[in-house]
Amino acid sequence: MDIDRRTLVKGAAALAAVPGAPAWATSAKASSADAASHDEAYWADIAAQYDVTDAVIQLENGNWGMMARPVLAHYQQQVARVNRDTSFYARRGMGADLAAVRERLANDLGVDASEIVFTRNATEALKSLIGGYNRIGKGSAVLLSDLDYDSMQISLVNAARLRGARLVRINLPEPATHASVLAAYEAAFAANPDLRLVLLTHISHRTGLMLPVRAIADVARARGIDTIVDAAHSLGQVDYRLPDLGTDFAGFNLHKWIGAPLGVGAMYIRSGRLDAIDPDIAEDTAELGSITSRVHTGTVDMAALLTLPAALDFQNAIGGVAREKRLRALRDRWVSQVRQHPDIAVLTPDDARMHGAITSFRVRGRTLDQDNREVSKELLDQHRIFTVHRSGVAGGSCVRVTPALCNSFADVDALAIALLELAPKMAKG
Repeated sequence: MDIDRRTLVKGAAALAAVPGAPAWATSAKASSADAASHDEAYWADIAAQYDVTDAVIQLENGNWGMMARPVLAHYQQQVARVNRDTSFYARRGMGADLAAVRERLANDLGVDASEIVFTRNATEALKSLIGGYNRIGKGSAVLLSDLDYDSMQISLVNAARLRGARLVRINLPEPATHASVLAAYEAAFAANPDLRLVLLTHISHRTGLMLPVRAIADVARARGIDTIVDAAHSLGQVDYRLPDLGTDFAGFNLHKWIGAPLGVGAMYIRSGRLDAIDPDIAEDTAELGSITSRVHTGTVDMAALLTLPAALDFQNAIGGVAREKRLRALRDRWVSQVRQHPDIAVLTPDDARMHGAITSFRVRGRTLDQDNREVSKELLDQHRIFTVHRSGVAGGSCVRVTPALCNSFADVDALAIALLELAPKMAKG
């Protein structure tokens, strides 16, 4: 789907309604410009809505996402309000307000509000799903891959141990293709007929590889295998709605690519599947018919949750397709300059179905954790480019690059130039 003038005009009009909307949302330039992913002038106006540090070139935006300026202003207002009204608000008005926020999120996700519940992050959501999943036991198996998130791997290992299920591990192919990744899961399903549950990470925090989740979930369902999808990095990085994933269970963040305040995530359980997830141990039996009984967080950051609609408004004004294309353009810009270098291995394919913004690389012969710490340190010390090393990949450790909407082509060009200089000096073997 291409980004056209109509998309941009619609987005600008939507953002104009946001309290504290930036000037670019209603400017003549914004309403007439081509919003193509390579239009640096347009995207510079959007990047200007983020207060980015000038200490480094920030290419490690995967940890969490910066709030845009109007979202931050809204959050500060909510913090002041909650701090002022305290329990008077919490006991008399908060419930209805948070219910409205939940309805708003559900609408954006394309699901019913009864199918989602707020958590503090994707980890809390996925831990509750994995730990509460009650369809495994002796005589059944669960599956994970090397690219799954560390805490989720540990959760599945322990859930299998506690329930007496068998654990199956696979390493995803490197280099990967759409066909080879799907084939890896199909082979694992065929080789393990006792499988009942598979963990799927939509976009890996390690390499940025994006799985064909819907295709895998469809094959799994045909074999009687449930899927729990870790969508921590995919929501907002690529454009989709939850039913598109074809899963019954998912956990995701709203403080990464959606740009809500820290401490906002959610859990999804498809209608009709609630009984597959045990209630949280802290929940009263009177509430067991609701998804809210499947996670027990305690006191929440009310101001952060109340800010979510402002974050959604800001992102919706840009548009999911436009955002996805821009993030891919930033990724493709630096990758295209280094892909053919003999000392640099780019760990995600150029197939747009297999990546978003995140992409990791490895310098030839540098497969250990310490090796990649050194590569990341060299980028920072010598070029002021901030990245992060990632471990746990079967093929060896790597360095992760995560551009965001606050970045420019100049930022990722600087990375490419640095890598072309650095790689021949640091390659081994």
